[in-house]
Amino acid sequence: MIQIEKRQQLILLILVGIILFGGGYRLAQVKERPAAEPALEAPAPEQTKVKNIKVHVAGAVAKPGVYELPADTRIIDAVNMAVPLGEADLDSLKLAAKIVDGQDIYVSYQGDQDSPAAAGGRLAGLNTAGGGGSPAGTGAAAAGLVNINTADQALLDTLPGIGPSLAQRIIQHRDTNGPFQAIEDLKDVSGIGDKKFADLKDKISIY
Repeated sequence: MIQIEKRQQLILLILVGIILFGGGYRLAQVKERPAAEPALEAPAPEQTKVKNIKVHVAGAVAKPGVYELPADTRIIDAVNMAVPLGEADLDSLKLAAKIVDGQDIYVSYQGDQDSPAAAGGRLAGLNTAGGGGSPAGTGAAAAGLVNINTADQALLDTLPGIGPSLAQRIIQHRDTNGPFQAIEDLKDVSGIGDKKFADLKDKISIY
């Protein structure tokens, strides 16, 4: 009987040992797991969201308005979101240029203010409003050219293809970057491409 009890005690000891060993092994696995998991989550900081910016698209588009787009978006993407009309003059824009926050994108109509006679008539009206000659500070040159370094918004608006929005961008550009050093510098203004500049070059001056 005593031998059976000793045998039972031995069995119990073995079982307890197995249980303790198994529990210690599981505990070690649980402690190691949190240290391994962060390594899998390490790439998370790289998933940084691209900052969105807002631009205003107007002119010859079906859905003018303010659009929120990723910062690396091109002008063509913003224009396409606004759905350009069939008569839109897309060549007047620098379509491959990147947009900037708060930018106004004006899509001109084909032939918009493209009549030299009409522009000349408006210019003549401004020149005679002050009793002959151009009013001081408007930027109208003696030869009938518009001085893009001094012209106000109203006078810039008389140029072919230049609406109020684009005229304001010209003024903002020279206020930010200083006077234009050559008439070709006008192409640095968003919305004035080679085609539009070709229509303007014989009608503008820098002094």
